[in-house]
Amino acid sequence: MPDRAPLNQAAQDTAAVPVVPPLRAASQALSLGLLGDVLGYHIAQAAVTTVDMFERHIGQPFDLRKVEYSLLLLLLANGPLTPKRLGQALALSGPKLTLLLDRLEERGLLRRERNSTDGRSQNIVLTDAGGQLTRTAGQAAAPMERELDDRLSRVERLMLIELLRKVAGR
Repeated sequence: MPDRAPLNQAAQDTAAVPVVPPLRAASQALSLGLLGDVLGYHIAQAAVTTVDMFERHIGQPFDLRKVEYSLLLLLLANGPLTPKRLGQALALSGPKLTLLLDRLEERGLLRRERNSTDGRSQNIVLTDAGGQLTRTAGQAAAPMERELDDRLSRVERLMLIELLRKVAGR
């Protein structure tokens, strides 16, 4: 380990002067450096684009959050589901799922029903209004998906979905 000068003594200037790259013109692309290999950065950048599209096509027009829309689509595709299965599918804790279900139930989009085979558990069921809203929002999502499809080939899209499932551990 090199000797250090005592704090009250001036240190000799033996350190190498760091090389500072020249300023780039505003029109010049930034180098990402190590960030170019950071998967989370690229996922976050894609999320900025997709979240903006979601808000324009579904979020604002239907007053739905992404997780609410996902939950409604799961119910539309599968019929009644237990809260446990919904929580697992959406990676939500019990308390967060309860708040989400309460909000959608207050809007009249779903209801909780006792399980007919096991009266102790509940199923979450879309109401007629919830089914209608989900189908209408699904149709409104088509232009959003086409906008994304313009950026990827069919094979790239399928590959991206598969890779994102792997990253999510599903």
